[in-house]
Amino acid sequence: MALFSNQTEGSSETETIIGPSVKVEGNFKSEGNISVNGFVQGSITTSADLRVGQNAKIKAEVAAKNLFLQGEIRGNVIVSDKAQLSSTAKVLGNITTKILSVEEGAVINGKCTMLHEQQESENKSEVKRNGK
Repeated sequence: MALFSNQTEGSSETETIIGPSVKVEGNFKSEGNISVNGFVQGSITTSADLRVGQNAKIKAEVAAKNLFLQGEIRGNVIVSDKAQLSSTAKVLGNITTKILSVEEGAVINGKCTMLHEQQESENKSEVKRNGK
């Protein structure tokens, strides 16, 4: 089974798509699923899933419920549930998550912190604060 399939358990349709030719600068906040295939600089916050395509580049602080990463993130990442990194994924920053899945070939250059139940509730509060 591939790490990245078209449908995942509990996922709903993508609400926002940032296409390959799109460049977004600033603070980006959504309550729904986000798919990034272009470039984002600033911050991204969603209370749902964030999917980052293989050619996407994100230079931002990231906060999401679930992360499915094939591209590159330069910045700190906070994931309240599950972070999945494919073999082409690159994270140049710290990752905080409850569950981490990393395929062979993925690059993490930063500190990885695994959440416990008490830390998870504190993390959700931090995601809400970041999403002002």
